[in-house]
Amino acid sequence: MTRVFGELPDGRPITEFTLTNPAGMRARILDYGGIVTELSVPDQHGNLADVVLGFDQLQPYTERHPYFGAIIGRCAGRIAHGRCTIDGAEITLVTNNGDNHLHGGFTGFDRAVWSADSTELPARLLLNHVSPEGDEGYPGTLSVGVTYMLTEDALSIEYAANTDKPTIVNLAQHSYFNLSGQDDTDVLRHELQIRSDEILELDENSIPTGALLPVAGTPFDFRQARQIGRDIDAGDSRLANAGGYDHNWVLAEAGEEATVVLVEPVSGRRLEVYTTQPGIQVYTANDLDGSIEGKGGSRYEKHAGVALETQHFPDSPNRPEFPSTVLRPGETFRSRTVYRFPSPVKPR
Repeated sequence: MTRVFGELPDGRPITEFTLTNPAGMRARILDYGGIVTELSVPDQHGNLADVVLGFDQLQPYTERHPYFGAIIGRCAGRIAHGRCTIDGAEITLVTNNGDNHLHGGFTGFDRAVWSADSTELPARLLLNHVSPEGDEGYPGTLSVGVTYMLTEDALSIEYAANTDKPTIVNLAQHSYFNLSGQDDTDVLRHELQIRSDEILELDENSIPTGALLPVAGTPFDFRQARQIGRDIDAGDSRLANAGGYDHNWVLAEAGEEATVVLVEPVSGRRLEVYTTQPGIQVYTANDLDGSIEGKGGSRYEKHAGVALETQHFPDSPNRPEFPSTVLRPGETFRSRTVYRFPSPVKPR
């Protein structure tokens, strides 16, 4: 199913595409920014609820917002001072986060109108975008394809990209999850588990120093499931600097196990994250303050959702010790992330 979601100021119509599966799950996605506007999944009683933050209309998505539901590119995360080098050549990117480059710049992929192939609806949607040479300062023309697919219990996202010149690529999906649905609650009682022994050390500007820090004995130890809010106000300077969690965990190698598990105990909804990416940025919506009106008139307060952004590490172009984000002609960038919602657990 498709419908016109609204019009851009220049009159271009924006389309919303609906994916469904026999289990009753529903995902709605825009060709603007590849934004997931809705992801409805059942609770343990079979009741559907939308578990991602966002807006009911197009206009707020075209204004400045916290990247609700969008595809992030060319490069997710911060790049220090908006500068890096490829093969000795200095690249200067726009700086839209103080002195740093963040999430692709002022007009990243979250603000692009993507070309959509909807011939395989309601199971699959393919979005394509061509980012031209010099886009936000990036070298090379980059051709990107993102496939959203709704399987029997999961939303799968596959990325592919090619370039005609050496460039940097780090694509991510930026949905904010609240498994209780749109009921004005925060996510602090959600239980989170992350299969990771280390996080990236950050400086005071949230730029990685290059060091990896063990999570053992710290508020960042989610190797066993525990509530997100358990230590979020524990006085740790790293949490205080960010206003909560906004950190990148180094993930165990991809395998059969979920790298991240999120559970909302009351509804019983469970989210499992599988990815081929080396890291995940966990952001607990620390900057929301009630000023944004979301779906159904909800006011999104601090910690109203949690973003689980599978990606390469922030500032990777300046850190040769990190997995490389350089893409060269003749190569294809590929990654895959699956947000799986197995049968809900019985509420406690």
